[in-house]
Amino acid sequence: MRDWQIKRRHRTHQLIELGGLVVKAGIVELTGDNRAMIYGALLWMADKLQSEDAERAREIWAGKGRLAFKVDRDEANLAALSK
Repeated sequence: MRDWQIKRRHRTHQLIELGGLVVKAGIVELTGDNRAMIYGALLWMADKLQSEDAERAREIWAGKGRLAFKVDRDEANLAALSK
């Protein structure tokens, strides 16, 4: 496989995962699949991450994400045990 094919597959995988996070967070449903609104929210996040509050935003958002992943993992483990 050529180098550009490997890079393309990696990028495709990354984009699919990122899109999955948007869906998993409920953003698609909450916005009515309004792509302009979703893009605007992402731009707002980018602005926030370039501001003087960037470190605080990173800490808060990363903490919320870690907690949500843990809850998902715990729920999956509980479901697997109850089978």
